Amino acid sequence: ADATRSPSVKGIYSAKGRPSDNPLISHVCDLEMLREYLGHTDGVQDPIPSRYKSLIERFWPGPLTILLPNPQPSKLAPEVTAGLKTFGVRMPSSPLALSLIKLAGVPLAAPSANASTKPSPTTAQHVMDDLRGRIELILDGGQCAVGVESTVVDGLCDPPVVLRPGGVGLDEIRSCPGWENAVIAYKDKSEEGKAAPRAPGMKYKHYSPKARVVLYESSFAKGSAGVAGSELEMANGAVNGHATNGDRKTRKIGVIRTQRWKSGAGLRCANFQRHLSDTQGAEEDGTPFEVFEGDLLDENQQPTGKILDIDLGRDTEGIARGLFSALREFDRLGADTIFVDGIEDRSDIAAAVMNRLRKAASEIRA
Repeated sequence: ADATRSPSVKGIYSAKGRPSDNPLISHVCDLEMLREYLGHTDGVQDPIPSRYKSLIERFWPGPLTILLPNPQPSKLAPEVTAGLKTFGVRMPSSPLALSLIKLAGVPLAAPSANASTKPSPTTAQHVMDDLRGRIELILDGGQCAVGVESTVVDGLCDPPVVLRPGGVGLDEIRSCPGWENAVIAYKDKSEEGKAAPRAPGMKYKHYSPKARVVLYESSFAKGSAGVAGSELEMANGAVNGHATNGDRKTRKIGVIRTQRWKSGAGLRCANFQRHLSDTQGAEEDGTPFEVFEGDLLDENQQPTGKILDIDLGRDTEGIARGLFSALREFDRLGADTIFVDGIEDRSDIAAAVMNRLRKAASEIRA
């Protein structure tokens, strides 16, 4: 939406069901557009704070959002900032997005095109699934290259801080002049309180599928080949905790594998085969994985439900690209519970992956 028009920006909150105190990120096509909306065009003093220069030179266009002072009077609609004295802005790398902003001639407020609290969309089909009937048009620019949202940083304070992990990692940020001492200022759970969040993704529930998500985040350190604890706990007790004999065989457990788990995550299962009904759809929307389905077995080797298995691979960037798609796919296939193999979050984009998973999880297990 046009970031300068209140009626347009209000439409975003309405379509998404987004809380009105959750600020939006504005997007520009070049630095001249940004400077114009900062209100300084004398050509002598650059209105963009000097601390951001090294980040802009290295990461723009790309998945990095910076916080800037909102000049008064502001050209931005008040709904963009949610009453804050700062606003977030970035320059996207998508040629389609850049062209759209240039044609519009104004900054565009553009959050993830999903229903509020749901996993972020990474394909046009995801947008259609969430917002059909709420928006008039979808521009299909293909699958998202990164998969997780932009990193949000605040260089207006000292030391500078990372407000949201994303496509640019902390180590990458610290390698830039003026950002060597950047610190983390986010939590891996939704923040509470009445104050407006400084950046999107900080305060409210996010990234959550319909299914219950159980995250095993320490499996990397332990070298586990599968789910910790009893197989029967998962097979017979983990789905809602009170399934009757009549509905046990209709239950579905989803498994998202990454760097350690083997096929089926160590559960009793048999008859694994590719979920053929989804192969064509995966090819059409660019989904970076295949779904395999098998029978979940009880202690007597009798079917007690279905297991759906997705392997996102060992590559951290590939995991980031496929994470939201995998959560959405299991929702679409009717999974009751999703078990996720967490990854070590010391590397750059891995921190963003684990941040999203911790926010999505109903339960976190060591």
